[in-house]
Amino acid sequence: MSEADLPEVRAQYEALPYPARNPEDERRELKRTWLDDLPMVNHYGFAGRQGFRDGFRALVAGGGTGDATIFLAEQLRGTDAEVVHLDFSTASTAIARRRAEVRGLKDIRWVEASLLDLATLGLGRFDYVNCAGVLHHLADPDAGLRALLASLAEGGALGLMVYASIGRTGVYQMQSLVKLVNDGETEPKTRIENAKQVLSAAPRTNWFRRGEDLVQDHRNGDAGITDLLLHPQDRSYTVGELFAWLADGHGLHLALTDLQCGRSSYLPHLQMGPQPPRVLAKIRALPLRRQYEIAELLNGRIQTHSFYATRAPAVAPYGDADFIPFCFHEPVTGAELAEVFAKSRGQPFTLDHRWSGVSVTVRPGRATPSILRKIDGRLSFGEIFERVRREAAFKDAPPDDASLFEDFRESWEALNGIDRLLLRHRDAAIPPGVY
Repeated sequence: MSEADLPEVRAQYEALPYPARNPEDERRELKRTWLDDLPMVNHYGFAGRQGFRDGFRALVAGGGTGDATIFLAEQLRGTDAEVVHLDFSTASTAIARRRAEVRGLKDIRWVEASLLDLATLGLGRFDYVNCAGVLHHLADPDAGLRALLASLAEGGALGLMVYASIGRTGVYQMQSLVKLVNDGETEPKTRIENAKQVLSAAPRTNWFRRGEDLVQDHRNGDAGITDLLLHPQDRSYTVGELFAWLADGHGLHLALTDLQCGRSSYLPHLQMGPQPPRVLAKIRALPLRRQYEIAELLNGRIQTHSFYATRAPAVAPYGDADFIPFCFHEPVTGAELAEVFAKSRGQPFTLDHRWSGVSVTVRPGRATPSILRKIDGRLSFGEIFERVRREAAFKDAPPDDASLFEDFRESWEALNGIDRLLLRHRDAAIPPGVY
């Protein structure tokens, strides 16, 4: 173990591997990790141009019981890619290895060490580095970030998750309460039992109880309660602090994507409802970074910041005819979306999205239903637009690509804002079954 690691943190994960996983469940279910869906990694980390071949290498730093490792390896099955699982917990790594065995996954390299020791391990450079839920448990999170950056290949992408301060307000108050109750108590089982009793007795006025719908870990056994309320090293970040640390401090470009909600959690105009107040016009004129800060305070529910970090801008560009739009995260087709948008007959309508909670007024362009109807994950925007121009409604005055991109822009921003419409370049060769 690195001398910079906290021994009590390692002891916790040896005693209670987190998240708790039964390897036999791999026979029935593949757990998906939001950041590690390769189409998302490609869209936000490689400008839509990554094919995940030619020796693609992924590192899962602080891989724990293996969720991200297994998901990445399953997606990359049958390619020449390599996934490296790095974790300092023997108990956690044993669970992850057994999960891989159950699935028959071969191309995983297992390394029991701290991410703070990356410079001495001789693992080489990686195209993609996942580090989710780890940096905020280090005594020096910036040392961890520097170690990750040193292991990142040129043009590579980091997929990071750290705790968010605003949405965990009740969590930190409950941590303080449990700490007071457990003062002087060193026996782990007693500390956990005391935390359970405090949770069961907390009145509805308690801030943790008020926001209990935002958290799940305390319902997931002793490992979950310990990680949530009894962790010896736990810090969080506001959006402003996150940008100050990574963007200002390290020159990184960040692409935020909240679990199940995408960028919408950080965009005030997708948080203020279908009839937003007049002040929204002023807010939307602010720099995006400031808008993100406003949205975090506005919705109050972001508990973790999930994002991609790259050394140069790397989000797939809207407005390039060589990119292929495709639906993602839900079993919906472009044709089905077209029916939703066509019902408005070109008039503004309220788009309600159940999973993200977004309810926003969208003003579809004249060609928007026609464009959506042709999105099948194979046709590029250029090919879609060519087909639109051949339709009877557009034959007499066929719009050029620039006009069609502008026509579709507001609809694109709403659907991409919830990460249900993404892009990849038409020349990006992709592993079978990924898209």
